[in-house]
Amino acid sequence: MKIVARDIPPRSVWALEQAGVHPLLARLFAARGVLGKEELDDGLARLLPPDTLFGTRAAAVLLADAIRDGKRLCVVADYDCDGATACAVAVRGLKLLGAKHVTYLVPDRVVDGYGLTPPISERVADAGADMLITVDNGIASVEGVAAAKARGLQVLVTDHHLPGPTLPEADVMVNPNQPACNFESKSIAGVGVIFYVLLALRSELRARAVFDVASQPKLDALLPLVALGTVADVVKLDANNRRLVAQGLRRIRAGSMPAGVAALFRAAGRNAPTATTFDFGFALGPRINAAGRLADMTLGIECLLTDDPGRADELARLLDGINRQRRDIEGGMRERALLLAESLFVTAEDATPAAISVFGPDFHEGVVGIVASRIKDRFHRPTFVFAASGAPGKSHELKGSGRSIPGFHLRDALDLVAKRHPGVLLRFGGHAMAAGCTVAREKFEVFERALAEVAREWLDAATLTRRLDTDGPLSPEYLRVDLVDTLHREVWGQGFAPPTFSEEVEVISQRLIGEKHLALKLKHQGKPVDGIWFSHTEPLPPRATLAFRLDADEWQGVRRVRFLVEGMAG
Repeated sequence: MKIVARDIPPRSVWALEQAGVHPLLARLFAARGVLGKEELDDGLARLLPPDTLFGTRAAAVLLADAIRDGKRLCVVADYDCDGATACAVAVRGLKLLGAKHVTYLVPDRVVDGYGLTPPISERVADAGADMLITVDNGIASVEGVAAAKARGLQVLVTDHHLPGPTLPEADVMVNPNQPACNFESKSIAGVGVIFYVLLALRSELRARAVFDVASQPKLDALLPLVALGTVADVVKLDANNRRLVAQGLRRIRAGSMPAGVAALFRAAGRNAPTATTFDFGFALGPRINAAGRLADMTLGIECLLTDDPGRADELARLLDGINRQRRDIEGGMRERALLLAESLFVTAEDATPAAISVFGPDFHEGVVGIVASRIKDRFHRPTFVFAASGAPGKSHELKGSGRSIPGFHLRDALDLVAKRHPGVLLRFGGHAMAAGCTVAREKFEVFERALAEVAREWLDAATLTRRLDTDGPLSPEYLRVDLVDTLHREVWGQGFAPPTFSEEVEVISQRLIGEKHLALKLKHQGKPVDGIWFSHTEPLPPRATLAFRLDADEWQGVRRVRFLVEGMAG
């Protein structure tokens, strides 16, 4: 691993400090491209205007007319946390703004597959809907939209995924990544897109004198859901996304959140008054995602929709149980998949593989993405993990989920594989860092070789070397619990990395705990400090250059700073 200290522009640090920002935070923000304190203003007034997201005006008119005419609206969601929160935001928001007939439908991961398919459109039409609204999907659903239109449905697509070569012929499409859109925040999550549509709808209803500014519904009640979905989908936390997340966190910490969000905090054993982005990414998000992976995402959506605290607790406990089951399945799969991946390196004749593709006949398709992420982290290679489809009549198909490394655009790689080997990929889609695809079982080896070939062409030795960007050494004066709490209150995540420091430390003692974690006694610039390296068992040398994050550990009622080790140079 190569540990690299970020560049810290001194002018930006100085400007932030002069504006009253804490010196440590000034250094961290400057290293992440923040030039002035105004960029840290997370007020709602600083959000990008809804009118700048192409299609929101047309969507607002379409929805306002539908509400006026008493039309029946059906939201079609994706089965991950972004899709679930987007669905809850859509249903709650539309009802707040006067819609009387709002239902939702979420595809089954195994039976239906991803997105708005023609059978899903048929089910929506058969249920009596007049308008179909997609959230977090639809931009690639050319056939699904055509089927809905053929049944007389109006179709509003709201999505954030990259479009394919052909756009669906929906009545209106809102997606920052469609060709006609110049919205600055291309990384907004699906839940953020539908939130923007609702803001535009409220503005349209004001213009129609349905209500005035004083009496209009307060959509900020939806921000905890927007924040959760944004972080859980691991989209880049640009300035606009950071504002959305900060606003949601602020409300959660103040106790203002849907009953289901509060219940998920309790089920996860997390403290809502001190909520952080880590809670979203590693506690609440996985519990909602587990429903879509192993059961029915309806459970997750119902948890986010209910206003009954008792019902919310019941659903949150159920989601917690499903997540435990997911962890058990993932653990066994991960070990087998890692062995398969390791064998590729052992048998490689000319060089180590530039990409990894593995398939196990007993793998569960609901957790292939998580396992792909674990393998990618271990070997620092673009990785796909495949499982046999569990859909009726589809056992001959393999469904794969991929995770990538910086410098390798996964969806573009799949597109090139499809062009070079027609017929190998039955379906594919996704982003730069995460993508999914379906291949015929007998074509798996062709796919494996084709992806590896693209990776060899696109990746060089430097890109294939794991690199950990850090914020450099940490002054001992900052080893304070109150500063750890200050850091945790900020919005960190994808594209705005949590603070990670690096320097040489002395290793005083080390021992294994739970047979898989390394507990450490360290000396940092002459001062003792505890450390822990999760999921690491190899002993450290007497002196080591470590990359670490700051945490506060509590023992016998006393809180102390400790290092969470992320990696070691070498």
